[in-house]
Amino acid sequence: MRTPAKILVVDDTPKNVKLLADLLTVKGYSVVTAASGREALAKVEAERPDLVLLDVVMPEMSGYEVCRKIRENPATEILPVIMVTALDPSEERVKGLEAGADDFLTKPINRAELLARVRSLLRIKELYDTVQAQAAQLGAWNKTLEQRVQEQVTQLERLSRLKRFFSPQLAELIVSGGADDPLKTHRREVTVVFLDLRGFTAFAETSEPEEVMGVLREYHAEMGKLVLEHEGTLERFTGDGMMVFFNDPVPVPNPQERAVRMALAMRKRIGELTVKWRKQGYELDFGVGIAQGYATIGAIGFEGRWDYGAIGTVTNLASRLCGEAKPGQILISQRLLGTVENLVEVEAVGELSLKGFHRSVTAYNILRLKV
Repeated sequence: MRTPAKILVVDDTPKNVKLLADLLTVKGYSVVTAASGREALAKVEAERPDLVLLDVVMPEMSGYEVCRKIRENPATEILPVIMVTALDPSEERVKGLEAGADDFLTKPINRAELLARVRSLLRIKELYDTVQAQAAQLGAWNKTLEQRVQEQVTQLERLSRLKRFFSPQLAELIVSGGADDPLKTHRREVTVVFLDLRGFTAFAETSEPEEVMGVLREYHAEMGKLVLEHEGTLERFTGDGMMVFFNDPVPVPNPQERAVRMALAMRKRIGELTVKWRKQGYELDFGVGIAQGYATIGAIGFEGRWDYGAIGTVTNLASRLCGEAKPGQILISQRLLGTVENLVEVEAVGELSLKGFHRSVTAYNILRLKV
């Protein structure tokens, strides 16, 4: 059921008020009344009528003054007002228009004319209310849309920053809330891979900078593809050196296997690149060190420049093994071998004395995947 339209009848003559109220009530309208201009303004504020029937001639405040007050208030500036007068219609119409009236009725009131004018103005008021409601709804939608766009922009910016460190899959998981904040310092068991080019220092010293940058771009691009493919976390580039770890920021199944498979894929791809490089006179090769253990991981840096870093014995061990690897070797620790021995064939390298380690480290070179 629709709520009946509310009409405010304003007249200082009770008989006139009753006549109008009765005519409107019979037609299903809700009617409130006022006997003066001041009371009318108070009723407009309190009752929020849909239309006002306003007598022109009243003591203290005329209908014109009341109409002007109604129009001055932004909340009621479009409220339909019908002026009711027994004076000269042509003269009063001009005054009414100047005061802001929408229509006019001449006393004595013609019932059919009254109801027709009321219906007409109420239709206009209803249309205006609909437009206003739609505008408000549209405004709310726009605000919500702006918030969502801003949230998405923020999310994309965060995703872009995270993709500097993580694979796209992991970065999207972090942004969507599927993982804890990775930049918060935490401790986790990881598999760390260090790799670099053999002969790069001599190459850089004897080659033009443009040649060096060209090789690095090609090397980084190819290795980067394999890091992303195996869902590794790229910790950093250091010239020809790269550090990648697995099982952070989101735990992954078989991080040791992923690391080994990635290293083998890298060795194969570098083998293809070195054929090309040697034709250009570049004597370069490749070495890898892989270790497994616990590291403290999180954001390292200062406001405006943050890096994602891992600190711990495991990173040092992987780095030292990489430093000891001969061209084409992938050296792994004894602990890591225990988790991948069913996956790969290895050869013992022996006991290595590594910088920063008091005891010698048993290392193995990965030859190939087992059939």
